[in-house]
Amino acid sequence: MAEQSRSPENPTRRRFLGYLIAAPTLAVGVTWAAGGLGEDAAEAAIPSPPQPEDLFDLGDLQNLAALPTSGLIAVQVNEDGTASFALHRCEVGQGITTTVAMLIAEELDLPVEKINVTLSDARPELLMNQLTGGSNSVRSIYTPVRTASAIARQQLVRTAAARWGVPENEVATRDGVLSHKSGRTATYGSLATAAASDRTIQVTVDLKAAADFRVLGKPHNRIDARDIVTGRKQFGMDLRVPDAKPCMVRRPPTINGTVRTVHNMAEVKAMPGITDVAVVTYGVAVRGETFGQCIDALRALEVDWRPGTVAGESDATVLAKLKKAQLPMAVPPLGSISVDAEFTFAFASNAPLEPDNAIADVRSDRAEIWSTLKVPIDAQQDIARQLGLPQDKVVVHVVPGGGSFGRHLFHDVAAEAAEISQKMGKPVKLSWSRTDDFRQGRTHPMSVSKVRATYLLGNVLTYEQRHASTETDFSHGLGEMITSTAAELPIAGNYSFAQTVFLLSQSVPYNFGVVTQLLNEIPLKFNTGSMRNIYSPNVVTAMELVVDRLAAKMRKDPVAFRREFLKDKRLRAVLDKAVEVGQWGRTMPKGTAQGIALHAEYRGAVAMLLEIDCRPEIVNRPIEHGVTGPRVTKATIVVDAGLPLNPRGLEAQMIGCLNDGIALALTSSLHIKDGIPLEGSWDDYFYTRQWNTPPEVEVVVLPPTSDTPSGAGELGVAPAFAATACAYARATGTMPTSFPINHGTLGFEPFPLQPSTPQSPTDGLDHTF
Repeated sequence: MAEQSRSPENPTRRRFLGYLIAAPTLAVGVTWAAGGLGEDAAEAAIPSPPQPEDLFDLGDLQNLAALPTSGLIAVQVNEDGTASFALHRCEVGQGITTTVAMLIAEELDLPVEKINVTLSDARPELLMNQLTGGSNSVRSIYTPVRTASAIARQQLVRTAAARWGVPENEVATRDGVLSHKSGRTATYGSLATAAASDRTIQVTVDLKAAADFRVLGKPHNRIDARDIVTGRKQFGMDLRVPDAKPCMVRRPPTINGTVRTVHNMAEVKAMPGITDVAVVTYGVAVRGETFGQCIDALRALEVDWRPGTVAGESDATVLAKLKKAQLPMAVPPLGSISVDAEFTFAFASNAPLEPDNAIADVRSDRAEIWSTLKVPIDAQQDIARQLGLPQDKVVVHVVPGGGSFGRHLFHDVAAEAAEISQKMGKPVKLSWSRTDDFRQGRTHPMSVSKVRATYLLGNVLTYEQRHASTETDFSHGLGEMITSTAAELPIAGNYSFAQTVFLLSQSVPYNFGVVTQLLNEIPLKFNTGSMRNIYSPNVVTAMELVVDRLAAKMRKDPVAFRREFLKDKRLRAVLDKAVEVGQWGRTMPKGTAQGIALHAEYRGAVAMLLEIDCRPEIVNRPIEHGVTGPRVTKATIVVDAGLPLNPRGLEAQMIGCLNDGIALALTSSLHIKDGIPLEGSWDDYFYTRQWNTPPEVEVVVLPPTSDTPSGAGELGVAPAFAATACAYARATGTMPTSFPINHGTLGFEPFPLQPSTPQSPTDGLDHTF
């Protein structure tokens, strides 16, 4: 096939700058300039002015922070005809390695199967450009990766043209082969060395227009799918490092408690298979030949504990503090022309499916770490300080993770493994137990969201939302990123990390007159984190429930009301499509209903239309060791992701978001008592189960509406939560105000607090289906 036209005269092309890097075979780097921003505003009787997130969002901040070092990434063409790329982001199941392989394949004109994407070690020279979070990875690397790949292809074309003595525009590329109309051909591999540069030089290149894409925009299976389903994919627990023996930790009965005394350390060290026992910051570590022996040993320890950072706190005490901390409203209650509502959101676990784990080999003069890390530079710096080593003497390897949901923004497990290895003087393979993850791991903060809206003569005059939360920990690299770019933000630079993230991620998509959304956080030291979508699920759910109340007060259909007040055409488009595909307004039995919710974030837009069954025969289904409750029976998801790069991957992301949202609305939460969660396993923690998952799910990916992709990994969580809540309110005739709806029912018998890890079960076969 003839080479796709890339002439600079084509108005759909944009020219980008990059580098040919001195290397044995062809290697290319890139520099990049950020693009502009813009939204289409709709007219309304009382339009709302833009909020900070409308003008400059969290992803824009991350792009800005990554910009100075975007030229330090490189695509390598190898002599065997493949291309290699060390991805400076972390693969945690979201499929980013597949998307990056597609980006390279598109601009390099090389089959996806010939692209080898690995995860880069911590690279401190990248500064703020090695952070995976905020649904930003594809947004920030889309142009740099494409540019590096296009320059590599351009250099191969120039090399072939010079060797054959023909004009460059007569050399075509396809599937890793260069060709000329004279019949001459050459593989990329045969020219990889000849095309290499002996010095670093600056070059420019034109990128393909979207209309010319052959790979991007087409559904593509994950490049690691076969390895995942056949068990060959290597996660942290699969790694084998010489002499890194299993290690586990006996933990305190309160969050972040510390050791006062260990009464039988020598006896435990003498147990079968145990090599070492050591007191660490938040517990007592044991190292042994097998994890089973480690569990036996940590359970045998006799330890006295000091109380932790939130000893004595419970759901009730935290809720009381949150209510006292709520910021005041500006508008007083106005009786019949106002809607007032207050919503409580329980703590939720940030545990990924794969237990937290890390390998550490700490010597007197150096250290090596293996772990799933979304901010590896921050981990490297922190662990180096902790060990008293120069940063360049700590090598940090990034390992693919079995999920994250924001958990791996924090490197707790890697730092603990390093501490244990240093104290024992031996390599360790540390694994947290499931119970550790739920009781001592990261959580989504408890929060209370209070909303007041006023309306008159068919218009909404004011919308105020006051969100009070326990403190969200931003001690990972995102906090440093905010600090480093504060002068560039469209808000005051002295805002706290939490306030900045809140302002750059939250906005009201409706023309509701004077709009204010404010955050207040109380300094309770739970182990919180940037769980998937951070503030949006709770904030948006409270907002969309009030939107339904406003529609009812003004005697309007919820969809018609939303459409009338929406600000921009992208949200109206996803709304209209969801209404069409999901058959909004169809007749349904009593006790069942539809709910709809919208969300715009990360420069993307999504609508979810869900159907729920709240009839007694469904709510009261007998499920062993579980809280059943209502069931979402059907879901229609319509997503505008700007420029969708891999529709199949985007569909998978939306389905994951859907199940997150259903869980948060109906069943998944932590019950805090005496300073620690009662949940101690996935059996106790009721994430969306099969009996609550909709048997009918349809995802509609809209055609491109932009020349760049939006963020998508977290985009659907908030509207899934909100649509479930709105459907529940319509099915029952009562607006829910406490989430999850079944939080008040404890559907399990909690594990004892001590020993901190339960005995491994030996009767698994008795419970198989």
